[in-house]
Amino acid sequence: MSKTNYNNESITSLKGADRVRKRPSVIFGSDGLEGCQHSFFEILSNSIDEARGGFGKEITVIRHKDLSISVIDQARGIPVDYNSKEEKYNWELVFTELYAGGKYNNNDSSVYEFSLGLNGLGLCATQYSSEYMDVIIHRDGFEYELHFLKGEIAEGGFKKTPAKYKSTGSQIRWRPDLDVFKDIDIPIEYFQDIMKKQSIVNPGINFVLKDEFSELTFEFMYERGIEDYVSEIGAEKNFTSVVYFEDEGRGRDRDDMPEYKAKAQVAFAFNNEVNTLEYFHNSSYLEHGGSPDKAVKNAFVYELDKFIKQLNKYTKNEKKISFIDIQDSLILVTTSFSTITSYENQTKKSITNKFVQEFITDMIKKNLEIYFIENKEHAEKIAEQVLINKRSREKAETTRLNLKKTLSSKIDVTNRVKKFVDCRTKDTNRREVYILEGDSALGSCKLARDSEFQALMPIRGKILNCLKADYEKIFQSDIIIDLIKVLGCGVEIKTRHNKDLDTFSYENLKWDKIIICTDADVDGYQIRTLVLTMIYRLIPTLIERGNVFIAESPLFEIAHDGKTFFAYNEKEKNDYVKKLNKKYSIQRSKGLGENDPDMMWLTTMSPDTRRLIRVTPSDIIETQHMFDVLLGDDLDGRKEFIEDHGEQYLEMLDLS
Repeated sequence: MSKTNYNNESITSLKGADRVRKRPSVIFGSDGLEGCQHSFFEILSNSIDEARGGFGKEITVIRHKDLSISVIDQARGIPVDYNSKEEKYNWELVFTELYAGGKYNNNDSSVYEFSLGLNGLGLCATQYSSEYMDVIIHRDGFEYELHFLKGEIAEGGFKKTPAKYKSTGSQIRWRPDLDVFKDIDIPIEYFQDIMKKQSIVNPGINFVLKDEFSELTFEFMYERGIEDYVSEIGAEKNFTSVVYFEDEGRGRDRDDMPEYKAKAQVAFAFNNEVNTLEYFHNSSYLEHGGSPDKAVKNAFVYELDKFIKQLNKYTKNEKKISFIDIQDSLILVTTSFSTITSYENQTKKSITNKFVQEFITDMIKKNLEIYFIENKEHAEKIAEQVLINKRSREKAETTRLNLKKTLSSKIDVTNRVKKFVDCRTKDTNRREVYILEGDSALGSCKLARDSEFQALMPIRGKILNCLKADYEKIFQSDIIIDLIKVLGCGVEIKTRHNKDLDTFSYENLKWDKIIICTDADVDGYQIRTLVLTMIYRLIPTLIERGNVFIAESPLFEIAHDGKTFFAYNEKEKNDYVKKLNKKYSIQRSKGLGENDPDMMWLTTMSPDTRRLIRVTPSDIIETQHMFDVLLGDDLDGRKEFIEDHGEQYLEMLDLS
């Protein structure tokens, strides 16, 4: 076996562009599409820093057909001439050396007081990771052209010529390199999202996005920044007005660390239909929040808990509110800035500044206290809604635990669902379960079924109307719990206060077909509709994927010439009788429980002769509307439906 030598010559270091090209995830957080997207944001950040400093009011991004990207600004233009202090050209420093830039001197507010790109990596790292990069810079009465290939300076890569232009600024076009990133096809939605977010936290700056693929142009600008954005999210459904405040201060993260400046803006409103928490720092969207998130949670819980106690709204021994109870009805956006920023990593999705957290916490506490005093009516509405959210959450949690306990136990010899009759096969592609109306139907179906693949589940008594009942009442129903156990796939619940009840897994469904089989009379139709309503409310995916069927049972037996024929409705009976020219007899079919096994097999259970209606709503919204009309509380709507559509069913009536 050969051995690899490990000695002094084994130690190597990456140099130049290879520091990024061979390890892009170290700089950009990923060597996939996310890392490629972050490289774009680094270039955009530089233009935003300039515009926020008052240099240029418009930034244009072009998504080119070759997947290259252009970022064009109207700023001062990147300094590129000779730097006597560093004894190098500035363009070499900025584009070819990591940790070179104009954002390290925090005391020089004339450069960048608050910047996105803080550490001097972005422009150089993006150049290193590009297939090519072409730069045009207008400043000092000259046009500068720079060209790079595969992270290296191209031949004739620097050109300086006198020029006249409308405004100074930089234009950078580059194509991310597929030798560096696994995917460079950044979707238009990413550009739209990032530019909209930047327009929100940089009010008054116009962001223009041009897409060569669709030949469409998009513009994003918010005059009042986060205040307008919170109003937009609320869509005029906020039950409080939008509250906005801002402040600034100075502090340090630790006594022995340098003092720095911070400022923050907060906008929020309360709304029962949507909720949002978004944090930005130095214009960078903080997906994971960090310091601002901790500040918001601490301050809101502290002030609202204090206010609820003042109102004496807690019941005896009731636990205090938590932030999730506030968040359920809160739309809040913060944007903060600091001259020293500690990002969790280079991708800037979270910050860890202790002073920023303390500063925002104190600012929100102070302003919330004032707001509650000056707007008591709104404050009381907020407190009442937060308590409703809290109590709903606690109720849902109790229901969830009980439901989980009930459904977690498997159906076996010691834990059988009463009257459930299983089939033999374990092949879920063949298994069918018949949901039957009562014990009498169970008896005849037992004798008629193919026990290899057909199981039976009788409904004992009237099932609850799940459209009207709340979840706590639904999950107290033994019939519904037994049905859920038999189906095996759990329940899917997406409502705001009850989403923790969701236990659904389609893979755990035990059946290929769920067949609702009831008598062909008014009671049977009602039971069928109630079962469908239960499935629709608790497990709608089963309807959407076509697993739910209705077994049609015949209404009439027609005896003619020694043979028996079955009609499944009045129209079929009438049409059939018209064709007969000899004596015949008609008998209304008995209930399922009175049918003999041969008839049950022939009409209802045999895959060759039965009639199954697959429940496949083409429009789930329309289906919900119909359930509301037929079973909901809108009596006027139900009456109107009958008046408008009743004539469509006249032909089904037996008026002879």
